[in-house]
Amino acid sequence: MCFISAYDMVEKIKTQEVSSVEFTEAIIERIEEINPIINAYCTTTFELARDMAKKADDAVKKGEKLGLLHGIPTSIKDLMQTKGIRTTFGSKIYENFIPDEDEIAVKRLKDAGIVMLGKTNTPEDGHKSVTDNLVFGETKNPWNLAKTCGGSSGGAGAAVAAGLGPLALGSDGGGSIRTPSSLCGIYGLKPNFGRIARNFRHVAFSTLSHYGPMVRYVKDAALMLDAMAGPDFIDKYSHYRKDTTFSKAIEVKPEKLKIGYSLDLGYVKAVDKEIEKAILSAVQKFERFNWSVEEVKLKLKKVERSFALMVTAALAYDYKPLMKEWREKITPTLVRLVDAGMNYNGLDLMSAEAQRQKIEKTLYQYFEKYDILITPTNASPAFELGRMFPPMINGKNVSPVTWHAFALPFNISWNPAASIPCGWNKEGLPIGMQIVGKLWDESTVLQVSKAFEEISPWQNKKPLID
Repeated sequence: MCFISAYDMVEKIKTQEVSSVEFTEAIIERIEEINPIINAYCTTTFELARDMAKKADDAVKKGEKLGLLHGIPTSIKDLMQTKGIRTTFGSKIYENFIPDEDEIAVKRLKDAGIVMLGKTNTPEDGHKSVTDNLVFGETKNPWNLAKTCGGSSGGAGAAVAAGLGPLALGSDGGGSIRTPSSLCGIYGLKPNFGRIARNFRHVAFSTLSHYGPMVRYVKDAALMLDAMAGPDFIDKYSHYRKDTTFSKAIEVKPEKLKIGYSLDLGYVKAVDKEIEKAILSAVQKFERFNWSVEEVKLKLKKVERSFALMVTAALAYDYKPLMKEWREKITPTLVRLVDAGMNYNGLDLMSAEAQRQKIEKTLYQYFEKYDILITPTNASPAFELGRMFPPMINGKNVSPVTWHAFALPFNISWNPAASIPCGWNKEGLPIGMQIVGKLWDESTVLQVSKAFEEISPWQNKKPLID
């Protein structure tokens, strides 16, 4: 019961073959057993969940109109505000903060009928790609408890992988949905920037971060996206587009597609050999659909530098007023980023913006010729807990960003991008393939993802946690 798709859950709840209460109780029981081991949830809301599940079942019995996600147990990343429920942002500063309103995406999920299980762990303000903080500690990878689950939506990724809820809401400012989805062996979608309206507290990541679904089945991601998509006046970047519903779009398999793949994007310095092999094997599978597949020589420049400059300067702006009082209680890695950002000036920021425009132009030119871009999601598999990054990849010394560098360009350019499991390495750790689409074309990303899921399913593999 804890590992079936949300899509199937909805159908069973509608007929009351299995009630929302039954699904919810089964998952709560599993959370109580497994969460003390992996620390995916930082705050649970079981009594609220039970109440929401009962109301969902009552609505079915009364013949009321049902939402897209009616009665489905769901988790929310602890970076999103939730009305009446503690929201810490992984920070000692907000350790006891209880918001008086929901974020837009959370409200839309509630309107679609979800049952809220609780909040999932995240690094402080989502500032890094592994998940630990000074409030709740470290989240472990369900596939190997000595390894990282990635971040910053690491709690969400670990929860879905471990069967602690079929749906999770994550956010992605620099791979934060795709990176943990890859390391935890689940499907994660970063929609086009502006597809889902957001309430933003800070300057940092405000033009980089996308909210999106983290799931075990591609169709579940489409359902979540249908529930959350759309503009709101509070978010000037959100945009209205008259697209078909995504859950209907994925039922269509494109007759013709031109797919390019790259194992370095012209700047990623090292990639694990087992990951390279898995990606090459995976892209060849698309040829059975008569889609064109070819390697491309895409060359993106200064991606890491422009991304780092934009993020650290914005973090410095956000945290400067807090540093005198809170420096000793802020995660040391975040303090270092803030201190680094203090050294940048206006010309530095303009140079980063100029480079952003060049990256956008290069990708725009690529997508004039191709429908989809395939890359590894990460350059490295999950590595040991307690580290920020693997010091070496494929025998080469690498920067702290190299291991998740494939994700960064598409936060800069705003293209939709997903991570889908495409294999496991010799240690039994998941490997993710990144599927990137044209601007505003999540439909094709989802269609390609669904096609790959059909020929290379992974859901029968489950982590053994003890």
